[in-house]
Amino acid sequence: MTLYLIGLGLQDQKDITLKGLETVRRCSKIYAESYTSLLQCSFEDLERFYGKQIIVANRQMSEQGDLKIIEEAKHQDVAFLIIGDPFSATTHVELFRLAKEQQVEVKVIHNASILTSVGIVGLQLYKYGRIASIPFIEDHPHLETPYRLLQQNQYLDMHTLFLLDLKPEEKRFMTIPQALEILEGIELRKKENLIKSTMIVVGCARLGWDNYKIKAGTIDEVKKFDFGPPPHCLIIPSKLHFVEDEMIQMWK
Repeated sequence: MTLYLIGLGLQDQKDITLKGLETVRRCSKIYAESYTSLLQCSFEDLERFYGKQIIVANRQMSEQGDLKIIEEAKHQDVAFLIIGDPFSATTHVELFRLAKEQQVEVKVIHNASILTSVGIVGLQLYKYGRIASIPFIEDHPHLETPYRLLQQNQYLDMHTLFLLDLKPEEKRFMTIPQALEILEGIELRKKENLIKSTMIVVGCARLGWDNYKIKAGTIDEVKKFDFGPPPHCLIIPSKLHFVEDEMIQMWK
């Protein structure tokens, strides 16, 4: 009996790999997380395409129900479906670790994630530094972590990818302008001249979807751009190689 952690990819029910689809169809129980990102399709679309009933797991159910899921995998094949790649969010490392601890066999089926799809922007992937999340400011009124991480990456000449907060159950998804305003607000408090109005940033929406949008420009230019529906992410480049600069010019 096995626990399968299966990446769904980024867009819809057809982004699952063939290996992932075959595995889902032979599993006895299927869970799908609903909290790390957003698909273009519904969970009902997944059920119809896979031909299996799916239990939708919110963050609380996943994090507090880990042991229940692992216990089930001792007696039957269980699939846990994850938007993007199983390990693009650290949330699911704990599920993997606990299953191993309980001596339950775990198999991982990888897929595309935001960490690789940002390659379309044209910035070299190996030049990205630590990734930061920007949470809703009302939940963290004294927020500094993304600002400090950007500071560290800039010092090291590394690009910074910001993943923006989302609360699907509340239908709340942070936008690129909101993320920039949060960073500007921290700058206003810190007064360290890290966030400048003239700096070039890159906003990305729905990477991995057919209708993705990318816009590069100054903070003010990007804040005025209509990116459309979520999910959004934000990139602040460091020093650009001339090939990277040519690609960035494409998105202006």
